[in-house]
Amino acid sequence: MTPADLSSTVARAVRRAVEDGELPAAADVPERVVIERTRPGGVGDYATPVAFQVARAARRPPAEVARVIAEGLAAEPGIERVEITGAGFLNFTLAPRAAADLVREVLARGPRYGYADDAVEVEPFCWTPTAEFRRRAVHEAVVRILRSQGRGDGGAPPVVAPVARRDGDVVAAYGRDAAGWAVLAVPARETPQFGAGLLVQDESSEFFLVRYAHARAKALGRGAARLGFGPEPGETAAPPETAARPETPAPAEPPAPAETARPAETDVSARPAETDVSARPAAPARPAAPGAPELLRLLAEYPLVLEAAAHRHAPEQLVRFLVRVADELLDFQHCVLPKGDGKPSAAHRARLALAEAAGTVLAGGLALLGIDAPDCL
Repeated sequence: MTPADLSSTVARAVRRAVEDGELPAAADVPERVVIERTRPGGVGDYATPVAFQVARAARRPPAEVARVIAEGLAAEPGIERVEITGAGFLNFTLAPRAAADLVREVLARGPRYGYADDAVEVEPFCWTPTAEFRRRAVHEAVVRILRSQGRGDGGAPPVVAPVARRDGDVVAAYGRDAAGWAVLAVPARETPQFGAGLLVQDESSEFFLVRYAHARAKALGRGAARLGFGPEPGETAAPPETAARPETPAPAEPPAPAETARPAETDVSARPAETDVSARPAAPARPAAPGAPELLRLLAEYPLVLEAAAHRHAPEQLVRFLVRVADELLDFQHCVLPKGDGKPSAAHRARLALAEAAGTVLAGGLALLGIDAPDCL
């Protein structure tokens, strides 16, 4: 179960409770339920305050409403545990999901991964020639994200803080894509920052970083083709335990060799891999490739990011997420292709599939922002 699936599942549970009389007919049944990652130190993987929303119209204590909803979700496939904390917060622990299944889904759905089933296409916008660039860029991005989640156009264009320079000057100086990134990277009411760093062709520029990471994913595919192999998510890119829950990273292998420009950081809080001792002795499990557990977690989280960005009309949340994916992909890229005289293995094919899935998410996210994702930089 994905976080987006969890949102619709909880909404159905509330609807069933009303239909079965467990909650009064006056209860507010939301079409969509906001699901958020549990904060550090919290319980479970994800949480929702939906019981408070339902409780107001039902005239019941939130804790009682949360109990009714939790009972309706007890046997739901994909949910391992439901717990109630505080005055009525519902906390969920999701059942394990294989990394290969997640990667297959991303590659199968392509740029539409993370979209709701009732997503609609964005029609061309009609603007007057005097429409402000920032207002237009933010509004179009919000509408794209809303429609990816099957929602309407979000009403009137948002109120945005003006840019420090005339719109025409900004686009002329930085180009449509870079200027669009700058105005979408901060909340609408904050003033965007422009400067020479926006066009720097290195990783100090987040605009370059994200598009470069996408180009690197494409380059890995071309390099693999020259070596005679392609992606195969049939074997997980990391040991099975790393896919148990998206947010639980597995032990990382030591930092990459000296020629690697971006060594991975080791998460010392990760739980150790489990070993099956019931069978004949086997070789130790191959350690996860640097960045693989975090990339898997981010891929699983992407639908939830789109849901939250749509709910809050906040494209800047998608911007921040794409930067995180790009960072992890650039750490991960160095272990995808064989080195030296090494031959392609099942692990290389699985890692290539994961890299291409990450590149797919970057391309899809940039498209929702209205920014080009070139295959080469």
